[in-house]
Amino acid sequence: MINGPETSSPALLPMGFVDLLPAEAEAEARGLAEVMEVFSCHGYERVRPPLLEFEGSLLSGAGEALADQSFRLLDPASHRMMALRPDMTTQIARIAAVRMQDCPRPLRLSYAGDCVVIGTPGREGQRQIAQAGIELIGPDKAEADAEVIALGAEALARLGIANVSFDLSMPVMVWSLIDGSFSGIERESIIHALDRRDAAAVREYGGAWAELLLGMMEAVGPAASALEKLEKLDFPAMLKPHVARLRADVAAILARLPGARLTVDPVDFRGWRYHTGVCVTVFAMHSREELGRGGRYLAGDEPACGLTLNPQAFLRVAAKPKRRKRCLVPSVMVQKDLSSLHEAGYATIASLGLSGEMEQEAHHLRCSHIWKDGKPVALAR
Repeated sequence: MINGPETSSPALLPMGFVDLLPAEAEAEARGLAEVMEVFSCHGYERVRPPLLEFEGSLLSGAGEALADQSFRLLDPASHRMMALRPDMTTQIARIAAVRMQDCPRPLRLSYAGDCVVIGTPGREGQRQIAQAGIELIGPDKAEADAEVIALGAEALARLGIANVSFDLSMPVMVWSLIDGSFSGIERESIIHALDRRDAAAVREYGGAWAELLLGMMEAVGPAASALEKLEKLDFPAMLKPHVARLRADVAAILARLPGARLTVDPVDFRGWRYHTGVCVTVFAMHSREELGRGGRYLAGDEPACGLTLNPQAFLRVAAKPKRRKRCLVPSVMVQKDLSSLHEAGYATIASLGLSGEMEQEAHHLRCSHIWKDGKPVALAR
């Protein structure tokens, strides 16, 4: 059978890409503006890296961990391979190391934009994702980690998102044990066992580290109790500084955010491959969706920490923004009157006189008010 030419519909989009219609697009724009304003108020200066970079630049260094998630295409001008960014953090690291290397440290940068990811099997539903985040580059201190988390909490609170939980992990601890002691099939077996939280398999494949890994698996929960359990474990010398840093981070976060909901999971390690210290995942208590994540890493040769929020997720649990009241006004109107309506929260819709009757036109254009006798008048429903 010979297949005919592929038929397509104007409404058909590639998997993982969607149109945002007026209400959704407006909510996203307002939410992002609120978040970025919080970051700006704390001295985080906004940068905008490109959507496309040469593959060799974007996916080198820490970016190697993103290679499997990246769409690639050939640049018709240079005939070099390019990649669409699947994440913005490594781009910010490049900007800091190359374009802003002479700027004083600490360097505080913010960003917002879209990324494109391939997705994993069964999870290709979102390929275009929005990101908004901050990076604090220079100091390697618990107070810096706490600052980033505190600003994330403030940004979410600005959107009316309460009862936020910060789940802390130290994936470098697990990766240090795996990379230093396991290889081949044994490595894959212990990774799979830890990922599934399979205690029997960890005991079987964990070798000399089995008891320590099992103890770390038990030290999961509210930060205070988790740290207490970790203190009782016999860590090798190479891991003790990480345990101490985790304890210091919890103290620094609580100093900035008294009463913050903090949990600790010492064996949460998948998806954190290039991170070098404490990592955080952000949740709202009334949602299962991850609102953001971040952690400590190396920006080139510099220590850095950051937090990336997911607007598509946090806007689903944020307080719904009030829609502007729509007021139909004459096509020619005194600017002072227009400005007064805008300041009062109205969107003004200029009448083009297509229907002959302004009230009829106002109803047709979904207006709630009409400009009459020098003031907005509510339309009868």
